[in-house]
Amino acid sequence: MSTKKLLILPMFLFPLVIMLSQCLSTKKEVADPRGEAYAGAKACISCHSNIANTYPHMAHSIASSWASVNSVHGSFAAGRNSLTYNDHTKLLMTKTDSGLFQTSLINGEKVASERMAIAMGGVKGESYLYWKENELFQLPVSFDNTNNRWIMSPGYDTTMASFDRIINIRCMECHASYAKTEPGKAPSFGGETIGFDKNSIILSIDCERCHGGAKQHVDFQTANPAVKTAKYITRISQLTREQKVDLCGTCHSGTQTQNARSIFDFKPGDKLKDFKIHAPSAGPLDLAHMDVHGDQLDMLKTSKCYISSKMDCNTCHNTHQNERGNTLLFASKCQTCHKAQDHNLCKLTGKLSAAVLQAKCISCHMPALPSKAIINNNQSVMIHSHHIGIYPDSITKIAAYLKQK
Repeated sequence: MSTKKLLILPMFLFPLVIMLSQCLSTKKEVADPRGEAYAGAKACISCHSNIANTYPHMAHSIASSWASVNSVHGSFAAGRNSLTYNDHTKLLMTKTDSGLFQTSLINGEKVASERMAIAMGGVKGESYLYWKENELFQLPVSFDNTNNRWIMSPGYDTTMASFDRIINIRCMECHASYAKTEPGKAPSFGGETIGFDKNSIILSIDCERCHGGAKQHVDFQTANPAVKTAKYITRISQLTREQKVDLCGTCHSGTQTQNARSIFDFKPGDKLKDFKIHAPSAGPLDLAHMDVHGDQLDMLKTSKCYISSKMDCNTCHNTHQNERGNTLLFASKCQTCHKAQDHNLCKLTGKLSAAVLQAKCISCHMPALPSKAIINNNQSVMIHSHHIGIYPDSITKIAAYLKQK
């Protein structure tokens, strides 16, 4: 009897012993799903600690993240965790030991409930995705960061709280650093749908998305700490103007294009035209057909400032520092070109004080305009235009201000 117990007990414990030994042993580094040329963003921290401290607050960094109480900013407190869709439908946002959930109630009866898996966005608002097998779907409730409230997800109507808006590869290409596609497995949708390998997903826009694979760079700099010039890595400052704007254009020139190749294959220095082509169904490439969300690069290219200078996206944007809302800083960038000695000052110089002029550069010449792509309950999200120009509404406001003086 006792002998039998001794034989059974080790067999029962064998899987646990193996698991413990694996935990205690040196953990092997998991290979980056993008390939051997990639080191992973964590490898950058030891040498670039200053950027590592500021980058988490950048729009690129919070473009996507795993849903948690840290990345989902809406309240789950009773009385503040619901959204009424219509007279019959109500959505509840709840927090449990299993995660964060959105639950649809019709006439008080639960009809659907899904766990928030991924948070998308984070500057003006957030939207949330859930998994069905290996497919991703958008949840019906998003969060408006500007007004600190739960809102209907953009594009949804009030007739029903839908849980079946599928997420395609293009959403991931602009909100994540990598996601490997595979055939969809959700039973209620056909085999033509796109799924994602969950283990391949790299959320956020990380260092290597813009600078290229860094494995050789990390290995060299680690082995040669005395060498201060970066080797084997793309330095954005050394790219041509076209290469710089093409890199930004992988995500910021998208609403009227279709992919010829996956943007995840784009490397800094590649030509954007080899990856994106004008969609046959899209309208002509003019301002009337562009949107302030997603078409920033195309809008910039229609600007006299861009056409008449050598400016690029990095002229105004520091992608390593959070400069959001700092209108005086952005105005100072305008004034590097617009100055008295070049005879191209604003025509209102002399009519408005220097302080007022500086404060209004951006709001006058790059005003916040309604997006045609992001609409919630018939209200558009307001985003600054990247067409630098003269706007009639701005002139009207300035004229009214001058009359009041």
